Amino acid sequence: MTQHQSAQTMKPATAAKKLGVYLDATPAEFREGVVSRAELNALQADPPEWLRELRRTGPHPRPVVAAKLGVSISGLARGGVTEALTTEQIEALKQEQPEWLQKERATQAEVRKEGARIKKQQAERAARQDS
Repeated sequence: MTQHQSAQTMKPATAAKKLGVYLDATPAEFREGVVSRAELNALQADPPEWLRELRRTGPHPRPVVAAKLGVSISGLARGGVTEALTTEQIEALKQEQPEWLQKERATQAEVRKEGARIKKQQAERAARQDS
């Protein structure tokens, strides 16, 4: 008896998340179908023009917006940003430097600094235990 391997598929929302794009901005044929692992790999290896354009100009999903602004997703919410933003809107926010963005960037910097401190402390502890 031979085993047939079925193609692994995913919902368009999952594929969009893996591609780092906002689902509602993708073409209808992408949103309405299913995406196989092979199709996802092909999209990542050789993105079509619509995917390159979405990545370049947006609208971008919140994780991408947060990364481009240097804040957390929670920080976006605290700042009142709940919708997808275009690259142009993100650049405008960077230029304006609203108070919430400055505060959230400072918070994010502190989180990273504390994470680095803890990592260093754990490494030192592990080194002492190995000695």
